[in-house]
Amino acid sequence: MTGSEIPPSFRLAYVPGVTPTKWVRIWNERLPEIPLTLVAVTAAEASDVLRGGGADAGFVRLPIDRTDLSAIPLYTETTVVVIPKDHIAAAVDEVSAEDLADEIVLHPLDDTLDWERPPGRPAIERPATTADAIELVAAGVGLLVVPQSLARLHHRKDLTYRPVTGVPESRIALSWPEDATTDMVENFIGIVRGRTVNSSRGRAATPPQPKQRKRPDAGDVRRKPAAGKSAGKSPRGGSGGPKGGKRGKPRRRP
Repeated sequence: MTGSEIPPSFRLAYVPGVTPTKWVRIWNERLPEIPLTLVAVTAAEASDVLRGGGADAGFVRLPIDRTDLSAIPLYTETTVVVIPKDHIAAAVDEVSAEDLADEIVLHPLDDTLDWERPPGRPAIERPATTADAIELVAAGVGLLVVPQSLARLHHRKDLTYRPVTGVPESRIALSWPEDATTDMVENFIGIVRGRTVNSSRGRAATPPQPKQRKRPDAGDVRRKPAAGKSAGKSPRGGSGGPKGGKRGKPRRRP
C-alpha cells in the first residue's frame, strides 16, 4: 500500500487527568470516516510526542516550550490537597498554603504544578510518580497537593481532598505542531471551541440548499376576473346584480 492509499486518521494525545470523551464523541459524529485514536502520555513527554509526530494534537498541561508548538488554553483546574479521611483538614471546606506549613507535603518527580517553593515540610525522598505519592498519603507518610482531576483519577475510599488557596493552578491547553495545522487539526479545534458543524473554520460547510417556493393551498387561490366582468359574486348568489333587484318567481309550465 502506497502512502497515498493510507486512509486518513487523527491521533489525539492526552495527559493524565484530562477526559476527552465528549470531544471524541463529537468527532465520531461529525467525521465517522476518519478514525480518532487516543494516545495516553505523561505531562512531561507530551511536547516531545507532538514534535516527534506521535500525535496530531494533544491536551497538555501548561507551561510548555512553545517554540514550535501552537497552544490554545482551555481551562484552569482547582488545586487540592489529598488527605486521609480522618485528617483534621477534612472538617473544613478549604485550606490555605499556610495551613500546611507544619505538614509533610510530598512532591513527586512528575509534579504538574509550577512551584517556586512547595508548601509544608519536604519528605526525605521525592516519590517517583503521583500514583506513588497517593499510596504514601494512604500510609500516613504525608499529604499531596495536586490538580483536582488527578485527585479524582487516583481516588481511594480512605482518602479525600480539599481545595487549597495561595498555590499555583494547573492550566490545560490544546496543542499541536505549528507547521502541521492540517484540516483535521482545524476540525478538532472547532469541536473543542464549540463551533457548529457548518462553521467556516471547521469542516467544510454544507452549501445552503435553494429554498422551495411554497405552493399556496387550493383555498387561497383567487382567480383574476376576466376583462369586462364584475369582480363580485355571480348574480345567482344575489350579491352581484343590481341593487334592490328581486328574484322573479319561476313560471309554471302550462
